[in-house]
Amino acid sequence: MPAVTTIIGSYLSPYVRKVLVCLEIKGVPYEIDPIVPFYGNDEFAHISPVRRIPVLMDDAITLADSSVICEYLDERYPEPALFPRGPKLRARARWLEEFADTRMGEVFIWHLFNQLVIRRFVWGETPDEQVLKKAREEEIPQVLDYLEGELPPEGFLFGAICAADIALAAFFRNAAFARYSIDAARWPKTAAFVSRVLDHPGFARLRPFEELLLRTPIANHREALKAAGAPISADTFGTAAPRRGLLTI
Repeated sequence: MPAVTTIIGSYLSPYVRKVLVCLEIKGVPYEIDPIVPFYGNDEFAHISPVRRIPVLMDDAITLADSSVICEYLDERYPEPALFPRGPKLRARARWLEEFADTRMGEVFIWHLFNQLVIRRFVWGETPDEQVLKKAREEEIPQVLDYLEGELPPEGFLFGAICAADIALAAFFRNAAFARYSIDAARWPKTAAFVSRVLDHPGFARLRPFEELLLRTPIANHREALKAAGAPISADTFGTAAPRRGLLTI
């Protein structure tokens, strides 16, 4: 196991972003192997059997799920806490994180970001306009309607920023990459909440690296990030060519 915490996965993944923000909040030093999972080698498939990112590796354990990783970090490094106290609030926080990881992941990543970004820049394919139309006109509004009834008009969900805030807001960075923005007149609480969370220093510190990757070919990601001062790992689980499979970003 590495002596330092290593995160495997691209800065552009909302799941990786969630874990990195948690590390930033807790002040845990880390390095990153910024691979896109479609470019993971056979060893990557061994440590992440369903070829998902992020993967965390440290001196104690290897984990391959963002929610499990965040709970592990909260137990190993208790302060500041990533979850509210008390069973009721912790259960609600876990539910909202689960809603983000599953339903928002399906809609914002596979039905929007995948169509407009991954299909073009990884596979050289054109978007499926029917999938995009349904996402924009039906699925995203349904998600936002739900969030509008769950989010606070001010501050964060449970006082201090926690894993649920981070998980929900992380997907809206990818929505912005796909040129989608929240209609603040229709969903004012959600728009204000997302803006507040994304302005947190934990998110802000990652922003330059995310924006760099958006304008950099995948083959040049590691070198570009290293030149920009990102904490890049010495070794990589990446390959030169992508392959299809059980892949989730």
